[in-house]
Amino acid sequence: MSEKKNSRWKIFTDQLRNKYRLVILNDDSFAEKFSLRLSPLGIIILIASITLIMTTLVISLVAFTSLREYIPGYGDVNERKDLMKLSAKADSLENTLASRDWYMQNLLNVFSGKVEGKPAKPAKDSTGKYQKVDIKPSDKDLQLRKDIETNQLQSTSEKVSAYKSNALSNFFFFSPVKGVITSSYNLRDEHFGVDIVAKENEMIKSTLDGTIIFVGFTSEDGYVVQIQHANNLTSVYKHNSSATKKVGDYVKAGEPFAIIGNTGENSNGPHLHFELWYNGFAVNPQDYVVF
Repeated sequence: MSEKKNSRWKIFTDQLRNKYRLVILNDDSFAEKFSLRLSPLGIIILIASITLIMTTLVISLVAFTSLREYIPGYGDVNERKDLMKLSAKADSLENTLASRDWYMQNLLNVFSGKVEGKPAKPAKDSTGKYQKVDIKPSDKDLQLRKDIETNQLQSTSEKVSAYKSNALSNFFFFSPVKGVITSSYNLRDEHFGVDIVAKENEMIKSTLDGTIIFVGFTSEDGYVVQIQHANNLTSVYKHNSSATKKVGDYVKAGEPFAIIGNTGENSNGPHLHFELWYNGFAVNPQDYVVF
């Protein structure tokens, strides 16, 4: 059986290799005009080569020329971007028109005298259950709160006293402004500095050498300047009318950097609120500065 198969395959391959001649003759004179020597295998190879070349040319034309735009479903990238932009603009325009319609409808309601009705009451009102509840603290509760606050103030005062015994006594503090003290340092009232009344437009001077770390305005304290000194000591100056220095400037002791003022809700007249903070605790400026 194997010999028969081999013989058939050999016969087939031999037929593919057989040579044939294609001759074109003149019908009248029988003169040969053109002849071509061919084989079945050569014809198959020629057709395959032509098919491969034509496929490559068609793919190249579609991929690298503008002909691809005529293929259904194959769009231009720029056109897609334009469509996305137009879609976003249309969505924004729709929201704007909706807002304008709502605004116009409200104007029409105002002009026609229409007002919104009162909101409906809840189906069940449970507030009556708690009207008779007594929420006022008792005398014992008030006394307990007072004792706790007093102990906290005493513990804070003890910590501050401990810090006072540190190196603060080695500093020579320059008076930021000469004037009359109207309000002293008081931890119980959370008044962490002293209020000094001085002449209008008086220059405020730095109490020690240091670097300005904050210059800003707050609704309660007006223009505020903070200066960082050595040994974790910070001085704070509030209610200024303006500042002549900026953050990052280095100032020496006695160098002016601001003008006394009356800015902020907590100020009732031209004065300086001066604070000293050492290691995160407020200390009494009158213990170190002669005003």
